[in-house]
Amino acid sequence: MGATEASGGGTAASGGVAPRRAAVALLDLVLGDGQMLSGLTDAASGPLQTLDGSARARAQRLALTTLRHLERADKLLSPHLRKSPPLSVLNTLRLATVELFVEHAAAHGVVNAAVEITRHGNRTGHLTGLVNAVLRKVAAEPADAWDRQPPQRLPGWLRKRLVAVYGRPVTDAMEQAHMQGAPLDLSLKPGADPGLQAALAARMLPTGSLRRGTVGQVSELPGYAGGNWWVQDAAAALPAQVLAPSPGERVLDLCAAPGGKTLQLAAAGAAVTALDMSGPRMARLTQNLARTALHAETVVADALNWQSAALFDAVLLDAPCSATGTIRRHPDLPFIKDDSDIAALCLLQAQLIDRALGFLKPGGRLVYCTCSLLPEEGEAQVLAALSRHPGLQADPVAPRLAGVSPDWATPEGGLRLRPDYWADAGGMDGFYIALLRLSQ
Repeated sequence: MGATEASGGGTAASGGVAPRRAAVALLDLVLGDGQMLSGLTDAASGPLQTLDGSARARAQRLALTTLRHLERADKLLSPHLRKSPPLSVLNTLRLATVELFVEHAAAHGVVNAAVEITRHGNRTGHLTGLVNAVLRKVAAEPADAWDRQPPQRLPGWLRKRLVAVYGRPVTDAMEQAHMQGAPLDLSLKPGADPGLQAALAARMLPTGSLRRGTVGQVSELPGYAGGNWWVQDAAAALPAQVLAPSPGERVLDLCAAPGGKTLQLAAAGAAVTALDMSGPRMARLTQNLARTALHAETVVADALNWQSAALFDAVLLDAPCSATGTIRRHPDLPFIKDDSDIAALCLLQAQLIDRALGFLKPGGRLVYCTCSLLPEEGEAQVLAALSRHPGLQADPVAPRLAGVSPDWATPEGGLRLRPDYWADAGGMDGFYIALLRLSQ
C-alpha cells in the first residue's frame, strides 16, 4: 500500500470519515434499494446533504470507484469472511479495499475510518472487531493479488447480448474500459478564449472536444462561471455535429435535457426549441442556457402528444434507451437495470422516430441517436424506420465528421461508437447515431 493517502484526510481526526460514511450510504442505497446514483447525488436531501463541495465530490468518487471494482473487492474479502455481514458493513469493507488497492491510501487511515463508520452505524457497532481484523488481513495482501483480478464483468443478460453482437474479445475490452471510468469531457463554446485549453489542463480530442484527465470540482474550473464550456462526453457531442444546423434554421431538440446538444445547436446559430417531459431536468437545461448566454425556447411536454404550430428544418432525437453505453461513467447501472424494459423502450423509440419525422418540413433531416450498445435500439430502429417510410433515406454519417474512423460506420450509414474506442485516451461512451432525410 502507498505511504500517503491520495484521496486526502485519512483519519477521523483529519475529517476523512464524513465523505467515506456518505459513500457507504450511497452504496447502501444503490445496492440495497436499487436507487440510481445520479438521483442521489442531485437530491437536495440524502447522504451528501451536510458535506461541502470537496467532500461531496470525494464521496461521489469513492462510491463510483467502488462500484467499478465491486467484484474484485469481493474476491479479496471473501477468504476472510465466514459469512456475509450486513450490507452496510460489507460496503464499508468494499470501500476500504478499493481505497487500499485503487487509490493506494494509507492502510492505517483506511482501517481506522472503516472501524469508525462501523462503530457509529445502525446496529453495526458490535462488528468493529470483524472490520478491523478483515481489513488488516486485506491490507497485508500483495498488490498483485488485486492486479491479477479481471475487470468486473457485466451482468449476464447484457454480457450475453454483447458477446453475440461484438464477440468476446470486444466485450472484454469494453469491460476493461468500464473499469477505467470516464475522464471529464467539455464542449467549448464557439468564440471562447483558446487559452482555456491550457488553463483547463485539457487535451483536444480528434472530434473537437476537450478532455481533462481528472474531474475535479467542475464549478471551480476556469471558464465555468463565464459560460465558456459545458460538460459533455465526446461521443454525446457528435449528434449535433452530424445535424450541423445553419444559422437561422429551425431545429427541434427532442428529449433535450440535460441540454448539451441544445447548447451546441444554439451556439451554431439555430433557432432551437428544446423539449423534454422532465421539469427538473429542463430546469437544469435552462440554468445552463443562462450560464452560457445562449438562447433556446424550452418546452416541458411529452413529445408524443405535443403539437407544433410550424414545421422544422431539422430534428435531433436522443431517444430514451437502456443507457448501456454509459456504464463507464454510471457504474451503478449494471446493479439496477435488467432487460425487462428493453422491449417497451424499443417500441417507444419507434414511436418517437415516427413522431419526429412528422415535425419535419419536406426535405428535412432527423438525427436519431441513443446511448445504447444494443443494435435493437440503434441500427435495427433505423432499418425499420426506412421500411415504414417510403422516400426516407439514410445519409452516411462518418464522412460528415472529423476525427472518426471509417471503421465505425455501419452498413445502413449510421455510426456505432463503443467504450473501448480511444482506449489509450480514456475511451468514450457507447453511442449510435444516424442521419435520416425526408424526400422533397
